[in-house]
Order: sequence, then C-alpha cells, then structure tokens
Amino acid sequence: MNGMIESSLVDWSRAQFALTALYHWIFVPLTLGLAVVMGIMETIYYKTGKDEWRRTAKFWMKLFGINFAIGVATGIILEFQFGTNWSNYSWFVGDIFGAPLAIEGIFAFFMEATFIAVMFFGWDKVSKGFHLASTWLTGFGATMSAWWILVANAWMQNPVGMKFNPATARNEMTDFMEVAFSSTAVAKFFHTVLNGWVLGAIFVVGVSCWFLLRKRDVPFALASIKIGAIFGLISSLLVCYTGDHAGVEVARTQPMKLAAMEAYYDGVEGPGLVAIGLLNHEKEERTDGEDPFIFKIEIPQMLSLLAERRMNAFVPGINDIIDGGYRLHDNTIALSTEEKIVKGKTAISAFDTYRKAMKAKDDRVMDSTLQVINDNVAYFGYGYLEEPDDIIPDVPLVFYMFRVMVGLGFYYILFFLIVVILVFKNKIFKLRWLQYLALITIPLGYVTGMAGWVVAECGRQPWAIQDLMPVTVGISKLDTSSVRITFFIFLFLFTIILIAGIRIMLNAIKKGPEVINLNENDNY
Repeated sequence: MNGMIESSLVDWSRAQFALTALYHWIFVPLTLGLAVVMGIMETIYYKTGKDEWRRTAKFWMKLFGINFAIGVATGIILEFQFGTNWSNYSWFVGDIFGAPLAIEGIFAFFMEATFIAVMFFGWDKVSKGFHLASTWLTGFGATMSAWWILVANAWMQNPVGMKFNPATARNEMTDFMEVAFSSTAVAKFFHTVLNGWVLGAIFVVGVSCWFLLRKRDVPFALASIKIGAIFGLISSLLVCYTGDHAGVEVARTQPMKLAAMEAYYDGVEGPGLVAIGLLNHEKEERTDGEDPFIFKIEIPQMLSLLAERRMNAFVPGINDIIDGGYRLHDNTIALSTEEKIVKGKTAISAFDTYRKAMKAKDDRVMDSTLQVINDNVAYFGYGYLEEPDDIIPDVPLVFYMFRVMVGLGFYYILFFLIVVILVFKNKIFKLRWLQYLALITIPLGYVTGMAGWVVAECGRQPWAIQDLMPVTVGISKLDTSSVRITFFIFLFLFTIILIAGIRIMLNAIKKGPEVINLNENDNY
C-alpha cells in the first residue's frame, strides 16, 4: 500500500511540474524569437529613419510585451515548485542547482525588467541610439535568463563540477565554470534558443499573412514577412546544426535516451537511423524476442555517424546498456545495470554507516567508509532502483516525439525557403493557400518545442539527476490529495491565463500597427 501511495504522489508531483512547465514554455520561445525580430526592425529604423520601420517595430514589441508578462507569471510558480514538491531534490543538490537560478533572477531578469521599461516608454524620451540599445539589451536579458535556466536543466542531464559531501548529505559545487559551460549546457542552450527564434519567425510570418488575407497594411505585412522568413530560414538551418551536436552529447552522456529515441534494443556496428517507423506495440518486454517495428525506413549507418562520428562504430542498444560488457570511450568495459545497483546500494549503506560514525565521533570508521563512498558514489542513484529495467524510459513516447520534432524541423526549412523566394518575387500576396499554410504553421511551431522537451525530459526517466537521484527519491513528503488538488487549481488558473493572453494578443493583432502620417517618399 505504501508503494502505491508513493507512486501516486510521484505521478501527481510530476504531472503538476509538467503542467506548469508546459504552460510556461508556451510563452518563453516566442519571447526569445520576437526579441530578435523587433531588434532587427528597430535597427533598420535607426539606420533609415523611416517611420514605417518604427511603426513595424512597435507592433511586434507590443506582442512581445504581452507574451513576456504572462511568461514571467508562470515561470515564478515553476521555480517555487522545487521547494514545495521537490524538497529532497533541492536539499540534495541545492548548492549547485540553486546557483544558476539565483544568477538568472538577480542578473538576467532584472536586466530585462530595467531595459524593457525604456523600450516601451522611452520612445521620444531618450535618444534613438539609447532606445535601440535598450531593445537589444531587453532581448539579451531574456536570452541570458534562458541560458541560466538551461544550465540548471543541463546539469540534471549531465551532473558535473560537484562532489558529494557525506557530512552534509549534499552534493556541493567544486567548479562553477564546469557547471556553467559544460558541453551539455552549451549544446542545450543553442538548440533551445534557436528553436525559440524559429517560433518567433513562424509567428511573424503567420500573423503577417493574416494581414494579407484581410488585405490590410500590406506594405507592413510584406516587410515583416521578408524579415521573418530570412530570420526563420537561417534559424532553422542553425537548429539542424545544433541538433546534431546535441545528439552527440546525448550519445555520450545519456545512451539510454538515445536508444529510446530510436527504439534500438540490440547494439550493432554501424547502425542506421530510423527515418520513419511504426512500432510494434505487442512488444511488452525488452527480451521478449518481438521485432520492435512493424515497418521502418532506415538511413544506413546514420545513427553510428550521429553518435560516434564514424560510419561503423558500435552504438549500444537498450539491452546492451542493461547487460553491460561493451567497451566505453575510455576503453573500460561497461558495467551492467545490476552491478551499478549493487554499487549504489553499497554507497547508500556506507553513507548510513558514515553518518552513525560521525555522531559517535569514530574517526577510524569514518575514514574507512568515506573511501567506500567515494568509490561508489557515481552510482548512488542506482541504489534506489528495484530492478535493472527501471532505467528504461517510455520508448514509444520518446521515439514518436523525436520524429515529430525532427520532421517539423525539416518542414520549417522548406517552408521558409519557399516564403523567401515568393516574397522577393512579389508573388506571396497572390497565393492565399500559402497564407493559410503560414497561419496553420504557427501552432506547429509550439508542437515542435513541446515535442523536444518530451524527448529531453521523458527520455531521461527515471532520473531527476542522471545516475544520482531517481524521481521517486526527489519528491517532498506531501499528502497526495494536496498535490492532486493544487494540480487542478493550477490547471484552471493557467488555462484562464492562457485564454486571456491569447485574447489580448488577438485583439492587439486585429488592431494592427499604429496609424501614422507617411511622408510622400517614406516607404519600405
């Protein structure tokens, strides 16, 4: 019964955090994308002096501001949940995880808050140069906020720059620079922020096409489409490049996630990458002998190239990771998950002995058990698992979401390429089907980001911190009903906020850019 209660508490705690993160992420990427778009447009205004570009920049700034305000509200609640629902996690790694979040709040957020006021209320009150700098610094502050948040998340995926202190039962930071600039953090930052740029470009093109459909503000719409489509095409290509690097990081630090992304069970040399596939849902266990696919179209040797940068490299599958015995990059032999569980339980047992010896002030026992802890602490989290198969994530979910993300990514490249060509040939305002397609593409932009986060977060389950802490250990000791009740309260409130935000955005779009008196020669 206790196990069922604990499982229910974990599920509801995860659901509540996922709900908050989902609603928050609706607003973050658009903020990142519009920040660059409005900066580009105001820069053109600064260079040309044409009021039409000022009018255009102010329109997208208005939408940026609405989106930014709602994103802040949901983000604050998200951070509070680390203390309310995940107190064990916060205690265990608060010294490390809290640092980037604190920097984000003190430096980046206050930077945004300072310059956003100048950006919105400083027109004609400060110089054009200072206002332009404020616009770019607002966007820079938003991007730096994303940097520190993603540093914290990347550390959960690949914990580095720390050491376990048995005296305090905490992991403590030993190298801030390693935490802040780990290869995982850098890869995650660029891939995630560029995804926000793509969404911002999609949004600009889609909204501008709405004006074309209505035959309103056509010069404004065409100018916005040109900026948005070029920006989107460049961003989409960069997303592919950073996605490739992110894949290498996953292969190096989270091989089980990579195996789940490919529904890849038995490792071979030179494995291919599944471009399109339908999973066999009758396959219930990893060792049941069933083919994991009903059908698939595979790109030969591409998974090997993605993971190891070699065409004929061995890439471990799910069964290999569970059973161990293959050679790692450092030329050692991989332990089986069963062996890691034993080492994890040894570390936990030695830690208990150390704490008792510390209370008894028995230095001899403390010294001997400290060595045991240090030898096995890398597998600390495995000691809380019941069986090896617990480290396998939801393979179908991760597999399909990865293909949604990648498939839409290639679609955006083609979409922006077509729009760029047609807008510069002055044909886009005649093609209503393309204008409608641009509108439909806006929600797809959000789907892509959500799919990416599902792959990143569900793909690393059961870990809250890779190899160090399972999700089941990180939760607070709360009454399940209280978490369940607050889940539905948050669902209601966030939905109301989302509906209100969409209505405010739609009203601002319908109102359109401000009306100005154009000089005879003042055009785009």
